[in-house]
Amino acid sequence: MAATDARAELRVYLMVEDLQPQFAAYLGTPTRARGYPPYAGDHALIIEVAPALAIERVIDLALRAAPSVEPGILFVERQFGVLELHASSLEDVVAAGQAVLDGTGSSASDQLRPRVLFHDIIESITDQHAVILNRNRSGSMIMPGQSLLVYEMAPALFAAVAANEAERAAPGITMVDVQFIGAAGRLYLSGSTGDVEVARDRITKVLESIEGREH
Repeated sequence: MAATDARAELRVYLMVEDLQPQFAAYLGTPTRARGYPPYAGDHALIIEVAPALAIERVIDLALRAAPSVEPGILFVERQFGVLELHASSLEDVVAAGQAVLDGTGSSASDQLRPRVLFHDIIESITDQHAVILNRNRSGSMIMPGQSLLVYEMAPALFAAVAANEAERAAPGITMVDVQFIGAAGRLYLSGSTGDVEVARDRITKVLESIEGREH
């Protein structure tokens, strides 16, 4: 294996265990998964590095170490490279991740610490608001009269673990949209006011518990 010319910067290293049904289905949509779709109950590893093309070395390290894991998302954007891997075996996903850390000379704590940018709950949204949200969504529909949770954080990929944990904590919520590639991650979750409050509190607690370096 040829040596890389420069060390990649590890921006995000996320283990997302026990994918919840809605989030697994969202990851498997054609606009998300360009590779193999995950299933509910699978375990995922999501990595973001800079510069973007360093993600090709990352996926090579992971698949050589654990050929049973499946790549779902491989995305090379303007500044960062993004990879999502999953498998039914948590041990295989952990092995793939460790190979990436070893091969890039990184540790999980090298990732950036998530930063909350904004969140709000809008109760009993109007029908016009529901219509325009549904025209721009990539998940399920929101209905007039439901409460809407919007949540924004950086780096963007932390929206993935936030969405999965929100669904775990409040299974009755509807996943309207999850945006986790770009400068910031954004969640749109709907349901009863009680459910979206539970989801909000769970997201905040999970993001606060993630260790990493400051931006």
